[in-house]
Amino acid sequence: MIYQLGDIVAERQVDAIAEDGSRTPVVLRIGNPLPDALPGGDWYCPHQILGLGDEAVRASFGVDSLQALLLSVYALRLKLAERAETASVRLDWLGQPDLGLTVDPEVPGRLPPGVVGPGSRSSRE
Repeated sequence: MIYQLGDIVAERQVDAIAEDGSRTPVVLRIGNPLPDALPGGDWYCPHQILGLGDEAVRASFGVDSLQALLLSVYALRLKLAERAETASVRLDWLGQPDLGLTVDPEVPGRLPPGVVGPGSRSSRE
């Protein structure tokens, strides 16, 4: 299936760094999550990588718009790692591990009241 990016809801530019130190911009784009048109379908979120191989718009699917969005971010991480290896470049965004595309929700004592995190018990138990 051919996907359209549509309205861009998030974009990030990272650097592809070659062995000689030269830098080339690589742009990640995420489109607005949309309902899947298939009967009984859920949601999909289009995404695209510009400047490092195939620039086709792809999509990730989820049971709701948030899951589709999160899976698009995850898919971008995987595709970027694969493409960087193929192109023999290192990717960088502000020196952050995983290009700042990983969110670790497990910060002890930092969850707002009433929010249940992994491994914790709700106040109703």
